[in-house]
Amino acid sequence: MTLAIVLAAGTSAAGLTTSTGEPLAERLAAQLRRAGAAEVRFAGDLDEVAALADAADGPLLVTGTDLVAHTAVLRHLATSPVGPTVALVLTDPPVPGQTAVREERGQVVDAGPLDALDGDATGVFGGALRVGVDDLPTLAAAARAAAVGARPVTAPLGPSGDVSPLPAAGGAGPDDPSSAVDRLVAGLAALGTLIFAQRVRLLVAHRVADAPGLVAAETAVTAVDEDRAELRLSVKEKDDFFSTYFVSTWSPYVVRLSARLGLTPTGVTAISVLFALAAAVLFGVGGRPALVGGAVLLYLGFVLDCVDGQLARYTRHFSAWGGWLDTMADRAKEYLVYAGLGFGVSHAGLGNGWALAIAAMTLQTVRHMTDTWYGVLHDEAARRPRTATGAGGGIGDRLNAASTRVQADTGSVSYWLKRTVVFPIGERWALIALTVALFNPLVSLIAVLVWGVLAFAYTGALRTLRARWMWVPVLDTVDATLHRDDGPLARRLPALRPMGPLTLAVIAALGPAVLLVVALLGDAPDGLRWAVPVALLVLLVAGLGAGAAHNGPLDWLVPAALRAAEYLFAIAVGVVGDVPGWLIFGYVFVLTVHHYDLTARLEKRQAAPPLHAATLGWEGRSVLLALAAIAGVAGIGLATLGAYLLVLFVVSVVLAWFVRPARSARAHVAPVGAGGAAPR
Repeated sequence: MTLAIVLAAGTSAAGLTTSTGEPLAERLAAQLRRAGAAEVRFAGDLDEVAALADAADGPLLVTGTDLVAHTAVLRHLATSPVGPTVALVLTDPPVPGQTAVREERGQVVDAGPLDALDGDATGVFGGALRVGVDDLPTLAAAARAAAVGARPVTAPLGPSGDVSPLPAAGGAGPDDPSSAVDRLVAGLAALGTLIFAQRVRLLVAHRVADAPGLVAAETAVTAVDEDRAELRLSVKEKDDFFSTYFVSTWSPYVVRLSARLGLTPTGVTAISVLFALAAAVLFGVGGRPALVGGAVLLYLGFVLDCVDGQLARYTRHFSAWGGWLDTMADRAKEYLVYAGLGFGVSHAGLGNGWALAIAAMTLQTVRHMTDTWYGVLHDEAARRPRTATGAGGGIGDRLNAASTRVQADTGSVSYWLKRTVVFPIGERWALIALTVALFNPLVSLIAVLVWGVLAFAYTGALRTLRARWMWVPVLDTVDATLHRDDGPLARRLPALRPMGPLTLAVIAALGPAVLLVVALLGDAPDGLRWAVPVALLVLLVAGLGAGAAHNGPLDWLVPAALRAAEYLFAIAVGVVGDVPGWLIFGYVFVLTVHHYDLTARLEKRQAAPPLHAATLGWEGRSVLLALAAIAGVAGIGLATLGAYLLVLFVVSVVLAWFVRPARSARAHVAPVGAGGAAPR
């Protein structure tokens, strides 16, 4: 249940009356209810806010009384999926008493008086914020500190929410002219709370201080069609070239139709999977009509892939389950298409299509792992800007400045080149659809591999230089064992600290890579079974880095390197054991599903899968495959282990997203007669 608090303290707008004759504060309260607040309370001071935060068991919406905005602005704030704590940020020029903010990658990394930000302000606080449940104790502490003009302590807070008697930075004190809600958000930022920024686009939101300002703001609100603006807002502000010009120009009409039909984002995701599956089947069938039909279905499937997210933004139906499912479905669809192309190549006698499909899937998965962890690196750098920029400049500094300039030049040739050269999902699907319709599946897979390799080389080189400049560790901020996917064997190996975990992971990938190349080039790969234990020993070298600190500037690459090492070893075992290409593809596909589950949970801030320990770790799975290869039953080993992992994945999904939430919901329902109320 979301509780909304209208905080009137310290603002001159408390007595303003709207054009309809009602007090502005009362209209804000009504808008908060329409935005989803179950209850609205008026608070006279920050001590009362602290008491409400202490008693709350759900997220809090807190606003001042000087905000004039569309109701949709407050609804977007209340339902924002970007993080638990979100602040409204405006581009209005700052005025005395308002808090300025500095953002990086959508996060508020600093907040306070304008002069305290040394000219680095990127906006002003919009007078409204949503605070997640986990941040409520910090909110209470910040409110008590701001109430007495003190600086919040940065040490762990006790249950009483103690504050330091020292003056706050920027001159906050008993005579501070800032409104209470401004002092509150500045206090939250000072305590290190992770605050995301909610920008206002197409809609209207302004803070007002007098009657003329109120009239002007109300006029601006009335001039904008709220529903039409929300439909346009369903489209990402910055998307890739193909999505922007060949999908989003007409997908909002599909979004509106889907909403009227009562379709959910999850339902649209399921339909898009069916389109991609049908396209994959047609690619496998072959023949010009089937290939052209598959290309059309692939394009329509991608349109629906965009529509599910747009529908979620339009209807404000967000959920952790939906976000996780969308991420997993995107990868499953793409790899099913690769499978269809691979089968089509082999079926038409054009070559070893399964080898190309396996290569494309492996390359794309390793690329995605680097994308995920580079994003984590950037987010961590945003939260620690001094660490990120304190290396003294150099090529990394210049690259960062150049990237910022290009990103700011929206719509320019350099902007679109930068977004396109990295080969995003829209461009991949467009390339597949065009090449398969005009040529054949072989050309399509080769084109995907060539562009993918070039994009990987480009992004890898630039990101490595920038990461060395940032020098921000990320794996030591999370459960490194989980995201390395270590099993019991790796956790028991001694730590070889001088070499570093990344160096060990790269060395580990070399053994399987050499074995694979020799097996592919040799005439009798089955004779290489003796070399499998050697490749396994080289692979296990990566386990010597499991217990070492992952705080190097490039250690964010460790998960990707470990994925590459395990996939190469599994493929090499399959080739040495003369396993059919489709079976090798299927096993690696199951591995990618397992690893995408880990990264999707990282992005959605979810806990580890319930049965993760039973997946045996990268080294445990590799040992089992090596034993199967030595015994001459590599195909049986791949099929059995793949089926085992797939069953574990399905059971984990059911437990994590259905069984455990249902048990938790039942546990939180108080029985009648035990101090609780009967369910209504």
